[in-house]
Amino acid sequence: MLKELSIKNFAIIEELTVEFLNGLTVLTGETGAGKSIIIDAVQLLAGGRGSQEFIRHGAKKAELEGLFTLSYENHPAYEKCEDAGIEIEEGTLILRRDIYDSGKSICRVNGKLVPLSVLRDISSTLIDIHGQHESQELMDDKQHIHLLDQFAGEEIIPIKEQYEKQYEAYKTLKKELAAISVNEQQVAQKIDLYQFQIKEIDACKFQPNEEENLTEERRRLMNFNKIFECSNTAHEAILGESKGLDWIGQAMTQLEDVVLVDESFKEYSDAVSNAFYNLQEAAFGIKNILDDLEFDPERLNEVEHRLALIQSMKRKYGSTLKEILVYRAKIGEELESLLNRDENIQKNEQQLIELRSELLKTASKLTAIRKKVGERLSNAIMQQLCELYMEKAKFSVHFELLSEEQFDHNGIDKIVFYIATNVGEPPKPLTKIASGGELSRVMLALKTIFSTTNGITSIIFDEVDTGVSGRVAQAIAEKIAAISIHSQVLCISHLPQVAAMADHHYHIQKQEDTNRTFTSLTEIFGDERIDEISRIMSGTEVTELTFKHAKELIEIAEDRKKALQV
Repeated sequence: MLKELSIKNFAIIEELTVEFLNGLTVLTGETGAGKSIIIDAVQLLAGGRGSQEFIRHGAKKAELEGLFTLSYENHPAYEKCEDAGIEIEEGTLILRRDIYDSGKSICRVNGKLVPLSVLRDISSTLIDIHGQHESQELMDDKQHIHLLDQFAGEEIIPIKEQYEKQYEAYKTLKKELAAISVNEQQVAQKIDLYQFQIKEIDACKFQPNEEENLTEERRRLMNFNKIFECSNTAHEAILGESKGLDWIGQAMTQLEDVVLVDESFKEYSDAVSNAFYNLQEAAFGIKNILDDLEFDPERLNEVEHRLALIQSMKRKYGSTLKEILVYRAKIGEELESLLNRDENIQKNEQQLIELRSELLKTASKLTAIRKKVGERLSNAIMQQLCELYMEKAKFSVHFELLSEEQFDHNGIDKIVFYIATNVGEPPKPLTKIASGGELSRVMLALKTIFSTTNGITSIIFDEVDTGVSGRVAQAIAEKIAAISIHSQVLCISHLPQVAAMADHHYHIQKQEDTNRTFTSLTEIFGDERIDEISRIMSGTEVTELTFKHAKELIEIAEDRKKALQV
């Protein structure tokens, strides 16, 4: 859940830090006090589109930071963070985003710099924001199939995994078949090209590490005189008459005589002896190389010509000899496939038919499970809608079979949630609902069902109760409270019924100081809370009767919350 939110230099908020707890937290205040600014800040923290327009006037950057705690070990945020190389200690995640006046945005998760896409991916498992005119995945037709599968739970997982494996194999084979099923002219051109390239590469008879060996040989040939003169001088200095080895030999003999009478010299005597024999062996080795040294101008020309050939081939087929040989192997396989094209096409077509048959069988099983689960979901949602005084509404899960060209990893089903909110009206896609009040209730029904399964840490409702009143307002308040049993809920509301259901109530207000405007957020209790709900109910003037009514509303709400816990 969201434990703490810090905002600095964001819109009219200079600096604000607020702690949140479990249950239902309601934020109320006058229109324009800055309630939506809080939601804007959370949306940006969750990876929403940023702009320097959000930065408070006169500041260089806006700073947003949220502290989240993960309630269970297999929370999806763990996998997301592991993929991004982010460590999570003691189930704690800190999301931070700085927006600069240059338009640049810097994101961090647990102190590690991450791209905006990674911040958005991780936050999608933590925060779910619902506004009056949007409800993200619930209002996106493409997401309905995922929501249905989520509702199905373990029942659908094995068959879906089987389908996904078969689909990948089918897609791969279909792609391979398409690659070889090109027109005859293209095939002939490819065969001619590959045969020419293979012949040209094979004629070179390249050897592994040949370029490195030739480069080293060329270096030796080009420096022949230096190699000969220096090595000959070194040999003479070691083995020449009255040169290095003679003097070291004398030292060795003298030290051996000393050791016979004084053992303390033995270590140094052995060192000189080893040096003598090592130098003697080195001199013999140098002599052997000198005897074999012979300058061959023709060989230098051969090496130069061979290296030039390698460079020419590298420009055509790869940056290294290894890449050239890998390319040779690749086009060799492709040439073999093209030469046996008809046989391969026939073989792959038969295999594709078999794979398609197996895929459709598995897809049909997937569809059957989804239709059964779809009925259960429809019944569950209609029950929720009845409790929200939409007892005439009809909800259904609409299935449409995709064509073979439209198959994807989800199966052969196109699934859209349909609803008819009034008697006599035909069902329409959920996304086509026009009434704000109806949309709010449908969304709350769905959220009530999915709040126990979607694993979201914090759910935020931004004035989703707009356009409703009376008993519907009370029903919405109770639904929001019911959702808060399973997930932390933050709610901005203008309804006294919702505010009365709050476990934690914050009041947002604007203040002016030294010709600047500030937004403050204060948790209210007792009479202050009753005063605020009275204000929501009656406007600016709070009477004794309004105060009494607000107090009674809170008492009723407490009883309703206890009933929800049962």
